[in-house]
Amino acid sequence: MIWSLIVGAIIGMIAGAITSKGKSMGWIANILAGLIGSAVGQALLGTWGPSLAGMALIPSIIGAVIVVAVVSFFLSKMNN
Repeated sequence: MIWSLIVGAIIGMIAGAITSKGKSMGWIANILAGLIGSAVGQALLGTWGPSLAGMALIPSIIGAVIVVAVVSFFLSKMNN
């Protein structure tokens, strides 16, 4: 459980860095983005590539980038 949260946080931080939204996200948001992104990425792309804590890393990072991009898009629309 703890290992999944740590890996989820790292995946969320990578996704935040790729989308340039990582500075505005906190640790909890990084963990959520990583865990939700992992589920989305593995559902869309499968479980290929290296795996850590039950998460396929490459599909998880791609899924987390999608989640961060979609959430930041909707948050920017709500703030305008």
